Amino acid sequence: MKIMVIFGTRPEAIKMCPVIKELKKQGEIECKVCLTGQHKEMLLQVMNLFKIEADYNLEIMRKNQTLSMILINIMQNLDEIMEREKPDLVLVHGDTSSSFAAGLSAFYHGIPIGHVEAGLRTYNMKSPYPEEFNRQAVDLITDLYFAPTKLARQQLIREGKKRENVFVTGNTVIDALKTTVRKDYQNEIFDWCSDSRVLLLTAHRRENVGKPMENIFEAVKKICLNYPDVKVIYPIHKNPEIRKIAKRIFSDSNQIKVIEPLDVYDFHNFMDKSYFILTDSGGIQEEAPALGKPVLVLRDTTERPEGIEAGTLKLVGTEIESIYQGASKLLEDETTYRKMSNAVNPYGDGLASKRIANIIIDYFKRK
Repeated sequence: MKIMVIFGTRPEAIKMCPVIKELKKQGEIECKVCLTGQHKEMLLQVMNLFKIEADYNLEIMRKNQTLSMILINIMQNLDEIMEREKPDLVLVHGDTSSSFAAGLSAFYHGIPIGHVEAGLRTYNMKSPYPEEFNRQAVDLITDLYFAPTKLARQQLIREGKKRENVFVTGNTVIDALKTTVRKDYQNEIFDWCSDSRVLLLTAHRRENVGKPMENIFEAVKKICLNYPDVKVIYPIHKNPEIRKIAKRIFSDSNQIKVIEPLDVYDFHNFMDKSYFILTDSGGIQEEAPALGKPVLVLRDTTERPEGIEAGTLKLVGTEIESIYQGASKLLEDETTYRKMSNAVNPYGDGLASKRIANIIIDYFKRK
């Protein structure tokens, strides 16, 4: 049985590398790995960390590339690979343009699709954009759905997906954390903030660029002005517009350290050493609870409501006062902080990859 795993961004790599390692352990499975190259250096850092080599790298990323160009380039490159390899199953992840393009290519070639992290929803096509469309579109053509939570499974079944093909596996990012987090981790940046409560900030979403991003940064600056024992570490996105806003707002603060993007090993350990996290990312909403870190979500919606319900996440949006009040509550109210820190992680037990491999093997035995 031949399985081709296709992905292209760093978050996908973090969540798919544990699956690839598990598939490669199975004697019945030949696992091929194809990178689209939607991310470049950051993606290869993850591959090196997990010691996984790609069989193909499409290297599609170009400067100023549009979403349409990404889709076209991936599909054109995959045509030849699909014909040559003829996999029995194509495995994609989540909600990226790479996932959508790879899923559509597999569908056009009549190849079954397995969707890892299927069933997440906001039901708002503009938030997150274009991810909500991508994940719903992939789920229209998927054969095996690997839902991370019971809620994700319920949403898929409510949409009419075949109950017998929808499985709750947990989230593979929890599997990844077992590989990356080290209690003896050290980094010189923590000398700078050794006497402070460290807040980790990530902000990069396309829909937040502009006024929402300005609000986020102003709120973070206000937090620092009012809490002298706080320091903020911000691994900044490559987007030039985000960098311009950050430079304008943060340049006169000695409590905020803007650094270059971190590789996954460093980032997971930075999360582990932080007091709490402010983010507009999706994956961090799953990772941080596994480390006992409260998360303030810098968005108005989330496709991960399980974290809100469990109490590990709090939606604070992108208005200055809302972000500031959410942070103040965690900085001043020990009961609130402990409650969020100790909430049960709803995203799994670190065995998702094993479950996915076993489900795939059983699926083909049944066929």
